[in-house]
Amino acid sequence: MSSSPLLDTIASPADLKGLSVHQLQELADEMRASLIETCSSTGGHIGAGLGVVELTVALHFAFDTPRDQLVWDVGHQGYPHKLLTGRASRMATLRQEGGLSGFLKRAESEYDSFGAGHAATSISAAYGMAVARDMDGADYKVVAIIGDGSLGSGLAYEGLNNAGASRRDMIVVLNDNEMSIAPNVGAMHKYLTSVQRNSLYNRIRQKIGDLARQAPWPLKDAERLIHKWEESLKGFLTPGVLFEELGFRYFGPIDGHDIGQMAETFKAMREMKGTMLVHVITQKGKGFPAGENTEKWHALPPGHDPGTGKLRKPSTGNANYTTVFGKGLAELMDEDRRLAVITAAMPSGTGASAVASALPDRFFDVGIAEAHAVTMAAGMAARGARPFVAVYSTFMQRAYDSIIHDVAIQHLPVVLCLDRAGLVGEDGETHAGLYDIAYLLAVPNVTVTAPKDGRELLALMRSAAAHDGAFAIRYPRDAAPDTVPAMKEVAAVPYGTWEVLRTGGEVAILAVGAMVVPSLQAAESLAAEGLGVSVVNCRFLKPYDATVLSEVVASHGQVLVVEEGTVVNGFGAMMARVIGALNASVRVATLGVPDRIVYAASRARQLEQCGLDAAGIAASVRSLYGSEAMTG
Repeated sequence: MSSSPLLDTIASPADLKGLSVHQLQELADEMRASLIETCSSTGGHIGAGLGVVELTVALHFAFDTPRDQLVWDVGHQGYPHKLLTGRASRMATLRQEGGLSGFLKRAESEYDSFGAGHAATSISAAYGMAVARDMDGADYKVVAIIGDGSLGSGLAYEGLNNAGASRRDMIVVLNDNEMSIAPNVGAMHKYLTSVQRNSLYNRIRQKIGDLARQAPWPLKDAERLIHKWEESLKGFLTPGVLFEELGFRYFGPIDGHDIGQMAETFKAMREMKGTMLVHVITQKGKGFPAGENTEKWHALPPGHDPGTGKLRKPSTGNANYTTVFGKGLAELMDEDRRLAVITAAMPSGTGASAVASALPDRFFDVGIAEAHAVTMAAGMAARGARPFVAVYSTFMQRAYDSIIHDVAIQHLPVVLCLDRAGLVGEDGETHAGLYDIAYLLAVPNVTVTAPKDGRELLALMRSAAAHDGAFAIRYPRDAAPDTVPAMKEVAAVPYGTWEVLRTGGEVAILAVGAMVVPSLQAAESLAAEGLGVSVVNCRFLKPYDATVLSEVVASHGQVLVVEEGTVVNGFGAMMARVIGALNASVRVATLGVPDRIVYAASRARQLEQCGLDAAGIAASVRSLYGSEAMTG
């Protein structure tokens, strides 16, 4: 580990109070080096954290935390905050089983005032805290720190609108780094850029500050005059005073890497009352050796060289599902001009960047706005297009109403591509894609599918493009278990069909998606013990294959349904009801993610914990068969 003489002395933010500005900057440099070294080993969302090192130091220096509440947005910004709040010695456990969360977590520290893993929650949560404070008659500050990328989310605007109208005492820090994961898009990004880069505005603003310092008249009168003058200049020199119109007193933009300037600003704001917003300009990934690959600053897998930012041991295995999806979609779109792809600030994370480079006129990144992405897709589909919406399963939860109201009810051909469905490993509970099966099965007019491997993913994509209605495909954060051909070599899966992969014995496994391969492995090990097991690939969850299911029910006394989703209201629950109606004597058991929160660990470990690996599935079959034998 690199030497960190100042950082090693910081047990809590109270230890910052006696440091000089020069020492604070030295501390920030040590923190940045420590984060690069740590995340190169553990992996993690490093880019946003590196960008807010000085901002974090200044906030904890100026405010009285944890009494004053810092509400961080997303949680990606939270790594420097963890370093300063008694967790520096545990950073090597970041995102590991039993270690520190990769996000903000109330149960982890009193300094984590609000849990955060998804974007744009900070302003609404901070406003709620300010309301509770005032109801209690207390007196402390509440500060929301939100990245500019999160301002593309509707929730952020709802929070700004409500908080600004209230004139309640709270502060919003806008961390403007011109990126969320990919470079930001949309009108808000253009607005912020025009403000921060308007040289005439910034020169005159500096002159205003000089006049204030030299003013011979009483400071109170000077402040009134200066504020009036600045308001006029903003209206004249910038494309609008959006935040003032929303009810916030606006400060900035200021340099987010100048600790002295920020500390002075925050100390002054702490003595003020009212609804305020300070606009801070930072560089995402500052200090990280990623070269031109700016999206790489966002997050790292484990095993990087901290000096170069390159993987020490590049993967030589099969392509992951995300890569298979992106390449396949680009090839499919080349065949069919009706097809387009929409993503929500995740072009590389969803594989859609393959389309962005090959077919840019049919690639749309809408920013962190999942509901808008789905409703936009519905509008496109209403006029003859066939849009694919590529979003992580956990983030698609935010678009549930749009799926129902705008897609399903109108029976529109929108393809929902749910990456990272199931357990996601080190990103933990906030990013787990465990609920899509349960929430999509409940919606009429939505086809729900899951491929067993990469080739079947391509085949289902081809099926989806030909289907006249909503079509969801869920696939895991994992490598595909097969070598995947080109899209042109793959035929569509016949609609609504299952695939019987193995027959024999009294027990049948109905396996969903990524659970097919471990179910086959379990069946092989059980066959060696003399227990025959049938395995069915239930690639269509809705509609299910009634013909194959009837054959399974007629020839098996026990059925185990295996899915990488919630057992509550999942596919297994649906199958138990359907099979019970067909033949009440068939014993049905469900194996999935139990009704509890699954915390960060490797994906393999999480699957093992839930009994969703080959050994766990085999154990469930033995239990099912044994209990039937004892009662038979």
